[in-house]
Amino acid sequence: MLTHEHVHTAQEFLEKAEAEFEAGDILQGSEKLWGAATHAIMANAQLRGWNFGSHRAMGEAVDRLAEEYADESLEPGFAVAEKCHANYYHDFMEDYELTRARAIVPRFVNRLLALLPRENGA
Repeated sequence: MLTHEHVHTAQEFLEKAEAEFEAGDILQGSEKLWGAATHAIMANAQLRGWNFGSHRAMGEAVDRLAEEYADESLEPGFAVAEKCHANYYHDFMEDYELTRARAIVPRFVNRLLALLPRENGA
């Protein structure tokens, strides 16, 4: 997948996540938030030549981006996205947590996409 395809997929998954939540499918909404986050991470990692082939590698990419941009919001944003991923399997998040995740993860994704050069992030 090319960088711009990861960008498109991240944006598409954000839209699908909201549609799933609105339709009452909490598990699919949770997983779509995770998918959006991972594709935004992959776009950044791919552009920089970083590994992104595992969950750990994506976490390390987020750590590197947080350090590079001195952005303290990235690591907590990733943690919320990870929690959504776990929720898909275990259905443990409370309503208030899902409400927060529906705000936090899109901000995280949009912040990551904003870090991309214009031609790759558009």
